[in-house]
Amino acid sequence: MIQALFFDFNGVVIDDEPLQLKAYQEILAEQEIGLSEEQYYASMGMDDRAFLRTAFARSERELTPATMQQLLRQKSDIHRRLILAELPIFPGVVTFLKTAARRYPLALVSMAQREEIEYVLTRAHLSSLFSVVISGEDVARCKPDPECFALALAQMNVERRPPLLPQECLVIEDAAQGIAAGRAAGMRTLGVTNSVTEAALRAAGAEVVTKSLADWTLAAVERVWEG
Repeated sequence: MIQALFFDFNGVVIDDEPLQLKAYQEILAEQEIGLSEEQYYASMGMDDRAFLRTAFARSERELTPATMQQLLRQKSDIHRRLILAELPIFPGVVTFLKTAARRYPLALVSMAQREEIEYVLTRAHLSSLFSVVISGEDVARCKPDPECFALALAQMNVERRPPLLPQECLVIEDAAQGIAAGRAAGMRTLGVTNSVTEAALRAAGAEVVTKSLADWTLAAVERVWEG
């Protein structure tokens, strides 16, 4: 039986994977480093630091700590600029989150910068729905490593008796790396084809795959994962 829901952020709550790609391309172009769409989507699950280190290594370029900090700031500024006029929240997600929060504790588990997460949640009036928020700054290892989900579960269990078990938690992800991380943490998994194909999500271990969270109700979640 599912007792808690763990959501990814980029590509699940906010429809900004193409905007993340655009922001990375803009800052890397200034460093004379190219970034293709294929390279970006192959690196899903990385936090910004790991992504930049990978891009520089791929181009055999040195990435100094000062340049890292500069690029992190620039990327966050560009991302905010791109969503300033209109916040691209996926259809049906706000309703699903608000309904779910009345029944289950919710966690947001992302490799995004906390600043970006908090900005979006505040603008969308969703901050109060999540009892736990894990960002890229909170962990040492990126998805598909399960550290982020294990940390989220530990935080959720701080004052909970009896504690939640991993198999009582449902991970909702748009990336194969996130699905793999959830499975490695011992959790159940629902893949959403907002960013990659159904085949890629199932290959990573997604138990169920859907085209949109707008198609889901809590009753459907309970029917699928009732045991």
